[in-house]
Amino acid sequence: MSNQENKQMNKKIKKSHICLFGSLLVIIGISILAANHIKEIKKQLFSDMKIQIDNNISDEVIEDIPEVEEKKDTVPETQPKEEKKINYGKYLGVLEIPKIGLKRGFYGFDSKYNNVEYNVTLVGGSTMPDVENGNLILMAHSGDAYISFFAYLYKLKIGDMAYVTYNSVKYKYQIVNIYNIPKTGQATITRNMNKTCLTLITCTKDSDTEQTIYILERV
Repeated sequence: MSNQENKQMNKKIKKSHICLFGSLLVIIGISILAANHIKEIKKQLFSDMKIQIDNNISDEVIEDIPEVEEKKDTVPETQPKEEKKINYGKYLGVLEIPKIGLKRGFYGFDSKYNNVEYNVTLVGGSTMPDVENGNLILMAHSGDAYISFFAYLYKLKIGDMAYVTYNSVKYKYQIVNIYNIPKTGQATITRNMNKTCLTLITCTKDSDTEQTIYILERV
């Protein structure tokens, strides 16, 4: 092969190397741009996801609860004017009975929604589950109406379980007695005074003259 041919061959090889190197640079540049673009897309997606999650965070029980205005404790003029806000839109506790698919919150005595026409109702004389040998008494309507939260209590039997969540603690109860009483506006509760109890009261199924009382003991 002559010198002239060698020079032409080397020139072609150099040219091909330059083209190859240039192609590699273009590919690398495109890859960097694509990676940055994908990174921005991911960042935006995760940002949108975080906003969606944050907007759905709630420490409320999921129910159709009417909005309740906040009240403020009054503070004497001699003390610092630090106001303690009370949100009356939050439940005091939650009653759960898995067997009948019931999960419903109840309010405290100071809420206007502690009423059988709105909700499961906390009965006067009740004590909270953390009071030893106390008795938490709840009542609600039975029947077919929207507010008949105790409509399926009649399906419960001795030995069935119920749960009350109060102050972030879940208490477990077991039915030990079920009995009927005349519907007179007053109820006689028969229970073991040495046990911490939960009492549920509602109208007796298919009766216009009786109420049924369910006695549960904490276990």
